Amino acid sequence: MLKKITTADARKKFADIINRVAYGDESFVLTRRGESIAALVSMKELKLLQEIEDKIDIEDAWKAKSEPGEPTPWEDLKKELEI
Repeated sequence: MLKKITTADARKKFADIINRVAYGDESFVLTRRGESIAALVSMKELKLLQEIEDKIDIEDAWKAKSEPGEPTPWEDLKKELEI
C-alpha cells in the first residue's frame, strides 16, 4: 500500500523515509497542496516497473512487425518523429 506524505513532511523526515523505502520495502507518494506529484519506490520496484515496460515495448514491436504493409525507412521515421 502506498503511503502519502507531503513534500514538507518528507523534507523533515528525509533520512527516515529513504531508509523505509530502501530497506523496508515501503513506497510513498509525495503530495503538494493535496496533489500527488511524485513517488518514492525501492530499486527493486523500479527495476520491476522497467522490466514490465520493456516487455510491453517488445510485445508492441512484434505486433507492429506483423502489421501488413511496407516497413517505414528509419530516416523517414526520424523526420516524422522529429528526432
